[in-house]
Parts: sequence; C-alpha cells; structure tokens
Amino acid sequence: MLHSLKNVNLAIIGLGYVGLPLAVEFGKKYPTLGFDINNKRVEELKQGHDFTLEVSSDELADSAFISYSTNVDDLKNCNIYIVTVPTPIDQHKQPDLTPLIKASAMLAKVMSKGDIVIYESTVYPGATEEVCLPEIERNCQLVFNQDFFAGYSPERINPGDKEHRVTNILKVTSGSTPEIADFIDSLYKSIITAGTYKASSIQVAEAAKVIENTQRDLNIALINELAVIFNKLNIDTEEVLKAAGTKWNFLPFRPGLVGGHCIGVDPYYLTHKAQAIGYNPEVILAGRRINDSMGKYVVSQLVKTMLKAKLPVNGANVLLMGLTFKENCPDIRNTKVVDVYTELAEFDIKVDVYDPWVNPEDAKKQYDIDLISSPKQGYYDAVIFAVAHKQFKALTASKIKAMMKKEHVIYDLKYMLDKELADIRL
Repeated sequence: MLHSLKNVNLAIIGLGYVGLPLAVEFGKKYPTLGFDINNKRVEELKQGHDFTLEVSSDELADSAFISYSTNVDDLKNCNIYIVTVPTPIDQHKQPDLTPLIKASAMLAKVMSKGDIVIYESTVYPGATEEVCLPEIERNCQLVFNQDFFAGYSPERINPGDKEHRVTNILKVTSGSTPEIADFIDSLYKSIITAGTYKASSIQVAEAAKVIENTQRDLNIALINELAVIFNKLNIDTEEVLKAAGTKWNFLPFRPGLVGGHCIGVDPYYLTHKAQAIGYNPEVILAGRRINDSMGKYVVSQLVKTMLKAKLPVNGANVLLMGLTFKENCPDIRNTKVVDVYTELAEFDIKVDVYDPWVNPEDAKKQYDIDLISSPKQGYYDAVIFAVAHKQFKALTASKIKAMMKKEHVIYDLKYMLDKELADIRL
C-alpha cells in the first residue's frame, strides 16, 4: 500500500473537460500519465493543443511530469488511477454506465496489489461500490479493500469558466477505508489551493455531487415556470427577477435552456436510484419535465409572435445564434439548443445555425447540423439569440438589424440585448 506521496505515480483515465485540467495540475508535481482511447485527442495534446480550450498551450507546457498515451500497457507503471470518463444518459433518460464499466474492466488488467482507483465521474449513490469495483474484481485476482482500494472525489469543473478552476474549487474527497480516505484527501490537498472536504463515505460523496446539480436544475425549473406564467400575464420576467433580487436572500437564477453534461443529466441518475429503491421522486422529475420542454416553448413563442406580426412561418428563414450548451465554450454535449432547432423544422422553417465556438465537424457528426460560416445579410425573418457568447454580446443593434429583413422578429433568450431591440424575451 502507498504510505507516502513521494511514491505516487498517477494515471488519469479520460482526457475531456474534467480529466485534462486535473492531469495537468497533477503533472506539475507527480509523474502523471494522461490516458484516453481517442488517438486524435492524445496526438493533439502531445502537440500542445487542447480543442476544448480548458487548458492553454502554456499550461500544457508547464506540466513538467505529464505524458499521454492510448496504450493500455503504459498504465501498468502507475499505482493511482483517477477515472474521469463521461456518464451520460441513454435515449430513455436512464443512466448509461458503459464508459465507467469499460474503464473499470480495463484497469483490472493493469492494476497491482496496493493500488488505488479513484472515481470522479458523476454517478448515483452506491454506483462506485455496486457497479465499478465489482467489475474490477470480476476481471482480476485482486480483492477490494484487501488487495486494492478505492475512493470517490466528484468533479466540479465548469466548462468555459476561467475564474473557477481545478485548483481554486474546494474538493470533496472520500475513501474506502479511513486510512485510504486520509491518503486520498492528502493527495488532492497537495494540488487544490482551495482545500478539501473529506466526506464520511464514498456514498456520501457520490450523493453530494448528484444533488449539487439537481438543486440547480430545480431552481432553474422554477424560474422557467415563472417565466411562462409572467409571459401569459404580459409581465417582463427579467424586470420581476430584478425587483425580487433586491431582497438579500433571493437566489439570482434566470430562465433558459438547461443542457450540458451535468445539470440536464445528473438528476436522472438520482431519480433512477430513487425509483430502484421504490420511491418516486415527484419534485425532481417535475423540474426535469419543465426544463426538457423549454425548447418547444421557445419555438411556440416565436411562431405566435411571427403570426401576430403577419410574417410567414412556413418556409421562413430563421437564424439560430449559438449551439453550445453554455456561453464561451465549444461543448455541444446534450445542448438543448438542438430542441429549438428540431422544433423549428417541424414548422418547415429554414434554419441557419451560427456558432463561432463550435467545430463544424462536431456539429455535423453529433446532430447532423451544417453550421454556417457567417450570417447572411438582409435574409432572416427571425433570429433567436440562444447562447450568450461574447461575440454575440458585442454585436451592435445596426449589425443585428442588417442581418434581418425589414419586417422581422428578434428573440433574446439570454437577456443580452437592449430591451427595446428584442421583440421577445423569455
């Protein structure tokens, strides 16, 4: 068993938005192997470039003890394995643990006695000990908590956020024994300047993570429902929220599309586990239904406004500004802007999608959407500002109107335009 941080030889399994920043920080202090099954991704990192833009070329270069590989055999030299693979949901909105199961089975073939595996991927309470660790045992001769040990330390990465980074976000840690919990906590504490919080068990750490995003999801769902109510009352939602926000304990949430790989996904992990033990989580699922329905609601608002303005709907040209799930990052996983795109197509509306942050190949591969290189001039009957990218915020009123036909509708989903310029706000 490891008794000292001096003997640490790390492997980070999965080099996405979570794994790469973590690997880079650990690689400044310890021998660290960044492992991914994506050859293109690994070659890109070896050349000093991160397409997610989470880590700069200078930051990659500053990580003196890091190396990258797709070769499973290279993992045999490591003794601590941190798993940061995706945990998506399937088409039925059920947890898809396939990446975690495959990663666990792979590690079973390279782990040695005394090694530690730490999971960071978001799961439901119990998944680490009920699914992942048995998968390791099934594929090797090692016995959990006797020959190898485990921990769980939930990721808290916020894609595109240059203020809240790995090192300055407090880290929750846990371990499968008290001694392992102490060691894992000290390991993370050696790179996390914000400090750590040692949870009492792996399940507590798992549950803490999944409720962070569930709470946020429900708060946004409440504001989305309020926006629908206020729209029916012809009351400006933003004005209401500003007024309410003058009270010291009013939470500053705003309505919108709830996508991404965390808030729009994690609650389904918790509801899956709740239903598995015989409890129907009514409030959480109600919030999910509201947030999942917002794409259709946005399009219904647009169509009604166009009809009132006597603008053609069938065959109309609409510009959709933004495809990512949030501003100023290239991540399009589980973006709810796609719901708007799909619903517009149901009305036989011709949709141009423009997003300077997104790789056109990714948009085509994931959603079969052909991005335009730039908006046309004097062409659109309506525009929807779906993502608040800095490039969109910088547009002047004259530049926006230059893209539009003389009679048009401007829909500001993100409260990023002057109130007088927008015909609709959520």
